[in-house]
Amino acid sequence: METIHAADRVFTAWDAAPVEDGAVVVVRDRIGAVGPYEELRERFPRARVRRWPGSLGPARTHDGPLPDADSPRERVHAVLKRGAVAVLAAYADSPALRAAAERNDVAVVAAARAARLTESVRADLAVFDAAGECVATVCAGRLVHRRR
Repeated sequence: METIHAADRVFTAWDAAPVEDGAVVVVRDRIGAVGPYEELRERFPRARVRRWPGSLGPARTHDGPLPDADSPRERVHAVLKRGAVAVLAAYADSPALRAAAERNDVAVVAAARAARLTESVRADLAVFDAAGECVATVCAGRLVHRRR
């Protein structure tokens, strides 16, 4: 089943011009399409729609130590709550942290990467409000964080 994630502004890359009233179609764990909401709604009439306030764009790579928490799972979840779906290998330095990242589809990478929202790439999205706070994180097509 497809899900349309719509927002006030959609960035295919954070340094690109936004698509106003844009959307991203997620099909399983991949991006199916990116563009204006109305156009994608016509192309995917049976898709579930999630509307988010703010700006939607590629999820981030957390480039520092993972936040302190009581367990490796909670440390990984704290990263997801910040709009990141990847962590640097240098900071995921224990088997427990790497296992928690793997269970949550969080990528462990050697260096930060410039992510883009384009068709067929893994559906890793983040939505931020006007204050820069993460509203939602989608990791490999799954909604893993939503601020209430």
